[in-house]
Amino acid sequence: QVQLVEIGGGLVQAGGSLRLSCAASGRTFSSYTMGWFRQAPGKEREFVAAISWSAYYADSMKGRFTISRDNAKNTVYLQMNSLKPENTAVYYCAAGRMTLSTIARREQYDYWGQGTQVTVSS
Repeated sequence: QVQLVEIGGGLVQAGGSLRLSCAASGRTFSSYTMGWFRQAPGKEREFVAAISWSAYYADSMKGRFTISRDNAKNTVYLQMNSLKPENTAVYYCAAGRMTLSTIARREQYDYWGQGTQVTVSS
């Protein structure tokens, strides 16, 4: 069992930055692929980024978002730069074990955090 807790959301102006953190319980953190997803009002939850031994991004996030992990701290991070109003959403951390071909599929993740709200004002 893995429990995930996200922190770091908030209100930021367009063009600003935020860093989200996700702390995981358990002793097998390093064996999980960690992902970030987001869900805007009225929309489905979508893939943002994931990290196993390497990082993977949704095309629209490349160059502005950076995912990283610290296995010693059981924590995964999402650094978000040059934020836009359309990035407003609840951001979720997730953990799972899957092949690289399915890394962006939310159904491949077994554990989810409660989410943290990110609001980008124009």
